[in-house]
Amino acid sequence: MRCPFCQAHDTRVIDSRLARDGDQVRRRRECGRCAERFTTFESAELVMPRLVKQDGTREPFDEAKLRTGMLRALEKRPVDTDRIEAALHRIVKALRASGERELPTRHIGELVMGELRELDQVAYVRFASVYRSFQDVSAFREVIEGLERQAQTDADDQER
Repeated sequence: MRCPFCQAHDTRVIDSRLARDGDQVRRRRECGRCAERFTTFESAELVMPRLVKQDGTREPFDEAKLRTGMLRALEKRPVDTDRIEAALHRIVKALRASGERELPTRHIGELVMGELRELDQVAYVRFASVYRSFQDVSAFREVIEGLERQAQTDADDQER
């Protein structure tokens, strides 16, 4: 590993630890020439599936687009950044674990909706309204009633 300060190739690992739920290795390094210390992260390079859009076109998975879509739905909502990052990580992990070379974009949409339902119900309704192209108020009503039924079921389960 080249030193980012003096560009020397002589660096040594001082400490290694697991990071991000064991998906990465964090290494503290020290340059043999300038003695500066720096951190590197090592992770397996896994190929993400290509996405098949509704019109049949294909495009590579873009984690930035996923993050932007979720953040737009969660805009001005009281959701902790760590919870958002954890949800994004679970979605990406599920996509990798699928083992598929191509996935329909609706699959990602469903994963996002599942995560948003757990994070924030308002964000869930926002995302669902765009994702499912709501045409009238009755579509909003159906989603909200579904959330209320789910909340009641969860409350009943906790009482037992």
